[in-house]
Amino acid sequence: MTPSDMLPPPPSHTAASPIGVLPHGWRQRRAGLLFQQVSERNNDDLPVLSVSIHSGISQHELSAEERDRKTVLIEDRSAYKRVRPGYLAYNMMRAWQGAVGVSTVDGAVSPAYVVAKPTGEIHSAYYQYLLRTPIYIGEMHRGSKGIADFRKRLYWEQFRQIVLPVPPIDEQREIAAFLDRETGKIDLLIEKKEQFLRCSAARIEALVDRAISDSDVPRVRFEHVTRRIHRPATLSEHTNLVRLGLYNRGRGIFKKPATDEEGMGDSDFFFVKEDDLIISGQFAWEGAVALASSDEEGCVVSHRYPIYRGENGVKSAYLTGLLRTNFGDFLLNEASRGSAGRNRPLNTGRLAKEKIPVPGMKLQEAIEQAIKLEKRMKAVTQASIALLQEHRAALVTAAVMGLTDIANTTARKIGE
Repeated sequence: MTPSDMLPPPPSHTAASPIGVLPHGWRQRRAGLLFQQVSERNNDDLPVLSVSIHSGISQHELSAEERDRKTVLIEDRSAYKRVRPGYLAYNMMRAWQGAVGVSTVDGAVSPAYVVAKPTGEIHSAYYQYLLRTPIYIGEMHRGSKGIADFRKRLYWEQFRQIVLPVPPIDEQREIAAFLDRETGKIDLLIEKKEQFLRCSAARIEALVDRAISDSDVPRVRFEHVTRRIHRPATLSEHTNLVRLGLYNRGRGIFKKPATDEEGMGDSDFFFVKEDDLIISGQFAWEGAVALASSDEEGCVVSHRYPIYRGENGVKSAYLTGLLRTNFGDFLLNEASRGSAGRNRPLNTGRLAKEKIPVPGMKLQEAIEQAIKLEKRMKAVTQASIALLQEHRAALVTAAVMGLTDIANTTARKIGE
C-alpha cells in the first residue's frame, strides 16, 4: 500500500468518485488498495484463457480455432500467468475497450495480461460488473498510455490509481447476485435470437450441400461461371463515399463512415451494385464473403475486395452460399496460401481454377431466396439484440452505482 492508494474519508456519508455521489454507507478506494498485482507462473496442465472485450474472461480452454482468431499461443506455457478463481485479469492492450474480467476457474493467461488478486473483504464479481461499465472503461482509457489507440497500454501503475466505490460487502454480493440473475435472463434471450440466425445460416448450408453431395451435378471451373467486376470510382468526382467492409465467417457487410477524397487513402476504389459477390482479399481464408443488396448499392470497396458476378446460368447468390460452406472454406483456404500467421492474401488466379458444383436453377433460386430472407431477418433480429444489450448495460450501470434498490426490487421480466 502506498499513500496515494488512500483517499481522505468523506466529510459526511457521501464522497466524490467517478460515478458521482456515493450512496449512504459506501466508501471509495483506489484499485491498488483493493487488488494486488501477482505474477504466479503457470504449469502446463492449466487451461489457457482469454479476456474478451465482449464477455470478460473465458471460463474454458481456448479451442485451436479460437486461438487462431484471437491470440498467438506461445509454445512454452510456463511463461503464462496463473489466474485463480476470483482473480482479476485484464489485457493491457485492450483494457481501454473493456477487456477485463474475473475468473471463476483456475487457468492461465498471456504474459501480456495483468493479473491481480483481491485484498481485504471485497466480492470480485461486483468489480467485474463495475469495471465493464462505460464509466470505468472510460477511466481505463484515460489511464492507458500510447500515442494512438492501437498502441495504448494500461499498466498496473495507472490501473491502481483508479478510484473505485466500495459498498458494504453484503451489498456487493447482493448486487452481483442480482445482476447474475437479471443479465442471465437477457443473455438467454440474446442467445435465442442468435441461435435463430444460426439456424438461417444452417438452412443455406443445407441447401448448398445438396449440390455438393450430388455426384450428378456438373463441376465447372470458377472462372467459367463468374465475371470479375471493375467499376472504378473517380474520387475527385464525389464529395463523400461510403466504404464497405466484410465480417468474417459469412456474417455480412458493414459500412464505414462516409468520407471525402482526402480520407480515402491511396487505394483504388470500385462501386458496388446489388447482387455483387464481394470477397475480402485479405481475409477470404476466414470466410469473409458476402452478397451485396440494394442497401449497399452505390457504396465502394477498395482493390483489396475482388467483386464477382455469376454468369452462364449461375447466380451470384448461389456462389455466395457455396463459399460460406465448409467446401467453400476449403476452396478459399487453398487459394490463400500466405507466408505465415494471418498474412494469407487471396490468389484470385488460383481460385479461378477451382472446380465448383453447378446445380439447376430451381435449387439456385431456393438458395438465393434463403440468403435474402436471412439478410432481412438479420436486420430485424440484430436491432432487437441491440435494444436488449442497451437495456443490459443500463441495468448493470444503475446497479453498480447504487441507483437500484436491490433489496426491494422485483425485476420485471424482460420481453413482457
